[in-house]
Amino acid sequence: MPDRETMPSASAPEVSARAAALPQEALRIASGYAFTGPALHLGALLWDGQCLPDAQVRVPLAMLNRHGLVAGATGTGKTKTLQLIAEQLSAQGVPVFLADIKGDLSGIAAPGRPDARVEGRAADVHQRWTATGCPAEYYALGGIGRGIPVRATVTGFGPLLLSKVLRLNRTQEQSLALVFHYADSKGLELIDLKDLRAVVTFLTSDEGKSELKTVGGLSAATAGVILRSLTAFEAQGASGFFGEPEFDTGELLRTAEDGRGVVSVLELSAVQERPQLFSTFLMWLLADLFHDLPELGDVDKPRLVFFLDEAHLLFDDASEAFLESITQTVRLIRSKGVGVFFVTQTPEDVPAEVLAQLGNRVQHALRAFTPDDQKALNATVKTFPKSPYDLEEVLTGLGTGEAVVTVLSEKGAPTPVAATRLRAPESLMGPLGQEALERAVAGSPLYERYARAVDRESAYERLERGRGAKGPDEMRDAAPGRGGRAEEQQSMAERVAESGVFRSLARSVGTQIGREITRSLFGTARRSGRRRR
Repeated sequence: MPDRETMPSASAPEVSARAAALPQEALRIASGYAFTGPALHLGALLWDGQCLPDAQVRVPLAMLNRHGLVAGATGTGKTKTLQLIAEQLSAQGVPVFLADIKGDLSGIAAPGRPDARVEGRAADVHQRWTATGCPAEYYALGGIGRGIPVRATVTGFGPLLLSKVLRLNRTQEQSLALVFHYADSKGLELIDLKDLRAVVTFLTSDEGKSELKTVGGLSAATAGVILRSLTAFEAQGASGFFGEPEFDTGELLRTAEDGRGVVSVLELSAVQERPQLFSTFLMWLLADLFHDLPELGDVDKPRLVFFLDEAHLLFDDASEAFLESITQTVRLIRSKGVGVFFVTQTPEDVPAEVLAQLGNRVQHALRAFTPDDQKALNATVKTFPKSPYDLEEVLTGLGTGEAVVTVLSEKGAPTPVAATRLRAPESLMGPLGQEALERAVAGSPLYERYARAVDRESAYERLERGRGAKGPDEMRDAAPGRGGRAEEQQSMAERVAESGVFRSLARSVGTQIGREITRSLFGTARRSGRRRR
């Protein structure tokens, strides 16, 4: 249940009576964090080398859909900051999504263990520390790892995100979009990678050349490049990430029976060697939420807070269209009650257009060992409001579990910059034991829904059946320019799409035949009846 420290204050802005004894500048900073409504406690103010526990640094709950950035060098405490914020959000009834890159966030479901460091930190910041676990669900991308499998269909994933995963250039990205356009318009549903490979193979084959001409701007050479990229991608073992049952992102919005928000932990440690893949999958989850949730406007608390770890991977070598889609998604999803926190090393890792949308900032220590480090430090300092701190000195001198903070006040204005000693998480700071994790996964009501992959008939099987419907002589006669009956001159894709079996199956699974699938900002599929929320 909600901690008493995170409940709304019944009085005017909350400033401790003892805070009057603070130095004048510290008192001014503390006053900027005195909110009347529900707020999450981050820690206590650091000033002139001292921790001032009567000057509490907080963030208004209602402002957490205004997005944020958690940054800092490796080993400075970013993961613990995510855990601290996530467990307080859960206590306030807000679901949370966490990408667990290193595998050490699974402990959020278990009560923490008191020790000298935890007790010392709690005493420093006047925290009433109580060991508490959160309701949690555990997921694994493509079922690789210990968790409920998260998969996407190729149709749902869309051409823009898939191009990022395949590392296609701008021309190839546009060509892949044309392939999706062709498949969508012909009712050839792309469930897994072999479906997409089958469509591209067909378009580059002798019998598909006439169809290729109808896909404006797609050359045979570029289609061949896409096909080779797909084949190499499959050879790397990526097939398991695409397929059915496709994950319903509505699962991320659940609350427990006691009203606390469920913390969804996506384990990524097993796929760390595929950073382009997992970072793009995280963006697919967010894009799917974006086009599926209704507008809410300003809310008292977020509907979901989404932490996007290793955020720089999203932007590395990203096309202009991809960056535009990220920027627009971040800008618009706030009105749907979803807050997004990007987690990375420096603000420089995030494009300026996206950084401008991030009103809540928790900046851990930075190092300045090299000229590049110094450049990143200078750039980071410039992204903060004017401050009485010497931020270059402060940022290089922060200890583990300390950060420079500025958030949006209840009025939407930036708070004063506050060097902060952060609180200790109250859940287990480390991985959950293997047996406990396996029990949690197997006992989830979602496990049976997603555990077993389903390979139903889709584009690959339909094209194969269409190819097998004719003998070699008849296939040659039906090829463009060889004459033959009109029905034999139909393309293979049209024959498959018009078959009675295909139409029957399509009706049963809700596939759209004869009209193109509607796609959203990232080219992800939007189909009627796709969600039941």
